[in-house]
Amino acid sequence: MSAEDEYDYLFKDSGVGKSNLLLRFTKNDFLMESKSTIGVEFATRTLKVSGKTVKAQIWDTAGQERYRAITSAYYRGAVGALLVYDITKKQTFDNTERWLGELREHADDDIVILLVGNKSDLRHIRAVSTEEGASFAEKNGLFFIETSALDATNVDKAFETILSERYKIISQRQLEGAAEPSAGPSAGTKISIAPPADDKPKSGCC
Repeated sequence: MSAEDEYDYLFKDSGVGKSNLLLRFTKNDFLMESKSTIGVEFATRTLKVSGKTVKAQIWDTAGQERYRAITSAYYRGAVGALLVYDITKKQTFDNTERWLGELREHADDDIVILLVGNKSDLRHIRAVSTEEGASFAEKNGLFFIETSALDATNVDKAFETILSERYKIISQRQLEGAAEPSAGPSAGTKISIAPPADDKPKSGCC
C-alpha cells in the first residue's frame, strides 16, 4: 500500500469555485494572474478529521456558461460543495442563488454546502457585506465563511468545515445502522465516487 492509499475515507468535493482557494488549500500557493478554469480540474489533500485520515478529492468546476453542461455532471455524487462569490463584485453574489438552484437540482440531497465570500483581504472595497452573506446562507440552510486565498485567511477552515460536517453525517449513519453491515463505511473504507460517464458551482467569479 502506497502513502497515497493510506487513508480512512476519500471524499470528493465538487465545486470549489475560485481556483486559488484550491491552490492555497492543496499547495499553500497563490497565483496573482490565475486563468479561468476550463471545464473541470481537480486536486487532492489528505488531512485529519476527528482523528480519521481523510483524503479530499476536490473538483474545481468552471463558472462560464459554456461549460455548464460539463460541470453540472460533476455535482452528482459530490458530498460537499463550496459556493464561492467575490465580496468585491455584487453580481457574483447575486448569481449564487442561480448556482445554488442548479446545485440542488443535480446534487444529492444530503450534500454539505458552504457559502464562501472570497477576497476578504479587499474588505476596504467590498460590495457585499458579511451580514448579507450570512443572511443568504441562513435563509438557504448553508454554512457560511469569508476567506482570502491571497493571505490564506480561513481557507483551511472552509475545507475542514465541509469535511467535518460530512464526517458527522457518515458517523451518524454508522450509529443508526450499527446492526446493518452495509449501513455505512467503517475505518479503512474508500469512498470513491467516480464522475459520471455521460458550472462551489463557481458563481462566475474568476
